[in-house]
Amino acid sequence: MQLLTPQNFTDYELIDVGNFEKLERFGQYITIRPEPQAVWDKTLSNSEWEKRAHIKFIPRSSSSGEWKKLKQMPDQWQIKYTINNSEAFIKFRLGLTAFKHVGIFPEQASNWDYIFETVKKMNTPQPKVLNLFAYTGGASLAAKAAGADVTHVDSIKQVVTWSKENMDISALDNIRWVVEDALKFVKREEKRGNKYNGIILDPPAFGHGPNGEKWKLEDNINEMIKGVLNLLDDKEHFLILNAYSLGFSSLIIENLLKVKAGENLNVGELYLQATEGNKLPLGVFGRWKNF
Repeated sequence: MQLLTPQNFTDYELIDVGNFEKLERFGQYITIRPEPQAVWDKTLSNSEWEKRAHIKFIPRSSSSGEWKKLKQMPDQWQIKYTINNSEAFIKFRLGLTAFKHVGIFPEQASNWDYIFETVKKMNTPQPKVLNLFAYTGGASLAAKAAGADVTHVDSIKQVVTWSKENMDISALDNIRWVVEDALKFVKREEKRGNKYNGIILDPPAFGHGPNGEKWKLEDNINEMIKGVLNLLDDKEHFLILNAYSLGFSSLIIENLLKVKAGENLNVGELYLQATEGNKLPLGVFGRWKNF
């Protein structure tokens, strides 16, 4: 099992994590946000956290809250990620949402490097890549920067609009945007006989489609994977599955994918390394490529 954390993400830093919170730097601004996995103690004191931070998220319910500004900062700003130590880069417009998110999951940078490198090595001219549950598009941008023909699927129109902004500021173009329930989209692509050289899935524990479709990871992931496997190009393909859900094991990922992937399958955990020493687990993954 692999343990992966981003390397050389200069615009991001996990400074400290503990007591169900994390202290993070995004560009020049430092945030305090809830973190349910951080069951251990902080390394730095609460006063040190508040002295460093520009803003803190205050939960009001299990799903929303508000931001308390501790220092002056904008509501929106940008950060940059250089992919795989190359000349290629992607940019993100960050913002303060009511759901504690700022528009990026930085642990996914390990996957962006993998996507970029894999697409670059493929023999297929302009490989077709499908990004499901695509959020603000980090994986879509990495694939596009490597020369792929990218289809980006998310169920929330505002998030897709945010992804388009990220494409524009990254000096990229021609990503296909789809606002739809991911499982419905996969089933329709199966019927059409469409194939993809790369598929990326990063499903939430819970979610809803644009027409109220319900997604629950443990109930729907097996059906989703069966459909996705039918969309992979026979000659040349790769697949990435991420899952962030408390108690979701990498062995579950292995069991879902091993029949198709065989010995090519790599499973493991993504984590962020805090400057102050602790490792923050942020989900399990499975990857394989066939070419």
